[in-house]
Amino acid sequence: MTAHSTTSPDRIAESWRPRLVALDIDGTLVDARNQLSPVVDAAVRQVVRAGAHVVLATGRGLTATRPLAQHFDLPTPYLVCSNGAVTVRLHPEGAALTHDGSVDGRGVELVDVVTFDPEPVVRMLLSRLPGVLVAVEELGVGYRVNAHFPQGELTGEIEVQSIAQLVAEPATRVILREPTIEAEQFLDIIDRVGLHGVAYYIGYTAWLDLAPEGVSKATGLAKVAERLGVDREDILAIGDGDNDAEMLSWAGRGVAMGNAAIEIQRVADHVTALQEDHGVAVELARWFPDIAVPAVPSS
Repeated sequence: MTAHSTTSPDRIAESWRPRLVALDIDGTLVDARNQLSPVVDAAVRQVVRAGAHVVLATGRGLTATRPLAQHFDLPTPYLVCSNGAVTVRLHPEGAALTHDGSVDGRGVELVDVVTFDPEPVVRMLLSRLPGVLVAVEELGVGYRVNAHFPQGELTGEIEVQSIAQLVAEPATRVILREPTIEAEQFLDIIDRVGLHGVAYYIGYTAWLDLAPEGVSKATGLAKVAERLGVDREDILAIGDGDNDAEMLSWAGRGVAMGNAAIEIQRVADHVTALQEDHGVAVELARWFPDIAVPAVPSS
């Protein structure tokens, strides 16, 4: 698939250059095997060298996002995690705690954390999907689960608890996974149930992410931009999933990956190449001329 624009070419002047680049991870930076191509790796590093801020904005929890931020050696490592419910800035690990405790011993500064009561929605979904796997994020640690998820799907420390224990306290992120049914059947059940009072995002498998109502990657990114003194008009956001829609609509320039669903492409200002064709690097090369990318094959 070739990159194509969905808006008039004069919406963004060719002399424009983003001051902040927000990047989704899965399906955007990395493939289904969590592999980052050397082409995209080099492109992101060049953006950093050019002086622009790079912010990872993802549905992943902090424990799964931090290694990639460390890989890029970001000078101002702000992360929007858990679909916007957790926004942090990273400092060197082992750094001294600040006087107000805002930076912990792992070097994590909590910029914003939003929680919700998971009990009503979890119990309602369990009544329709009694065998569903449930995971509740333990911020910066891992997950508490009612049973083990398929290998490799969760990162960090995993502790098995009862449903009563899982829903007893406010949560930043809850995952429901039903590995025994197809994604289409899972989606149909979720659609028929109807979810209220939470934000939710459905993955490519029978996977459901729950987040606090009104929270999205866009809300987390707005807090980072305010801290950095960057206007939304100077932000480039790239993503591929339904949890990227708000961010792509909010940013000065929102770019969907070529592998994004058509609904996500429609809300974007532009559609770049497929992830496998280094779509992130293709878009970044437009604004940062020192980035080199292979030719994108024609469709």
